[in-house]
Amino acid sequence: MKKQLKKTVQGWICISLFFLLSCKGEKEQPVSFRDYPDILKSGVLRAVTEYNAISFHAHEDTLTGLHYELLHAFAREKGLQVEMTPEMSMDKRSVGLQSGSYDILANHVLITSDRQDSILYTKPILLSKQVLVQRKPQSEDDSLYIHSQLELSNKTLHVVKGSPSIHRIHNLSNEIGDTIYIQEVDKYGMEQLLALVSHGEIDYAVCDEGIARASIHELTNLDIDTDISFTQFYAWGVNPNCPVLLDSLNVWIDRYKQTPEFRKLIKKYAYSTN
Repeated sequence: MKKQLKKTVQGWICISLFFLLSCKGEKEQPVSFRDYPDILKSGVLRAVTEYNAISFHAHEDTLTGLHYELLHAFAREKGLQVEMTPEMSMDKRSVGLQSGSYDILANHVLITSDRQDSILYTKPILLSKQVLVQRKPQSEDDSLYIHSQLELSNKTLHVVKGSPSIHRIHNLSNEIGDTIYIQEVDKYGMEQLLALVSHGEIDYAVCDEGIARASIHELTNLDIDTDISFTQFYAWGVNPNCPVLLDSLNVWIDRYKQTPEFRKLIKKYAYSTN
């Protein structure tokens, strides 16, 4: 746990220094909704993402991540610079998009029908699913180990606050005919929840399979073999006031997904596509 949190803190220090240097001397601009022509005119695409091993992170002195690389591929083609802000809070990412602070939400955005009034989804970029994170059994009769979804009855699952997996857990509770308790965590992201489970501070968490698989090579006592959801579509999101930006992204996504560069990225981060 301490090692995982230390890595996160070090990464945040690198990211913070990067933004301090890149924003030095710039005047703060008033917040407003910007559709694609406004973005082209400014020359800067403002994106918000989550800091984790998949979306966006600092590796030594390099910034990397699947969504970081995808967004920069789009920006290079359009002649844009990228202003990418890491934000661990899912709620704050959504509020920033809705207020116009950011042009695009560039991380794992699960396509759901209940958010279509507040966000426009791009074409699907990835396929993934939510998995149960628990510790590997200590013995054959380990009472804490969950073998199937039916054994989640009266268990408490920890999720990142505002996670779309909450809706799925409620449905799963109805499917098994018993209560599954949900504990929303505002302080940490998914990677930190993995570390909390590994360290024994909590017993169960739910997170994206790709992020989980990127972490279990270090957190070797974790088990992520129990699915919580079916395989689902993940995309980026833009403000409903920006339909031209949405169309521009969709045209690029359709084309870029056919390229060797995209397939190489997906293989690098061990994901699937539709």
